[in-house]
Amino acid sequence: MRVAIVVFPGSNCDRDVFEAIKSISKKLPKFIWHKETNIENFDLIIIPGGFTFGDYLRCGALASNSPVIKSIRDHASRGGAILGICNGFQILTETKLLPGTLIRNSVLKFLCHDLNVIVQDTLASPFTWGFKPSAKLNIPIAHNEGNYYINDNELKKLKFNGQIAFKYEESFNPNGSVENIAGVLSENGRILGMMPHPERSVFDNHNSLDGKLFFQNLMEQLLS
Repeated sequence: MRVAIVVFPGSNCDRDVFEAIKSISKKLPKFIWHKETNIENFDLIIIPGGFTFGDYLRCGALASNSPVIKSIRDHASRGGAILGICNGFQILTETKLLPGTLIRNSVLKFLCHDLNVIVQDTLASPFTWGFKPSAKLNIPIAHNEGNYYINDNELKKLKFNGQIAFKYEESFNPNGSVENIAGVLSENGRILGMMPHPERSVFDNHNSLDGKLFFQNLMEQLLS
């Protein structure tokens, strides 16, 4: 299992992702600096959370123009798997590799706590493989701009294609996201953007190990 973790100025969850992948796969992921232009073939590219370039302009806007993005696009065009977590999700929407956009939380403050997300009935994807629709995963959030917005026509398309991967529980939408959306897939199911941080629920010092289960399922499917 070959995993790359893209690092931008301001990334601050790259080490957490590294330790999570290492503990599960027993192999060392490779850090890729944002100025690199020739990424070798990987089974999975992860764009971690953080505050790339200080979140100036819009979150992920500057990072989406970094040299490494061309290689990420090339990886996507080959059907390669890409996971964007939090700021990584924002970058994927800025590059238009995923639809929609992430805007300021409706409560106008930074949110950081555990919550449940619900797995949706999706198109075939390694990211939701192994989970039954309606399964609950307890995974923490930590964001200021996690309010997912998409227009009505594009939302209908997401629903029709089965591209909505995760939703927050109906009883608790933390940030105002359209229809409680917490994660979305690309049209081919090979790219996932999600606001919750699965890498933070991998080790025993957390209340949940659901992030570990998420990564285990993902790796098993990518290697099958």
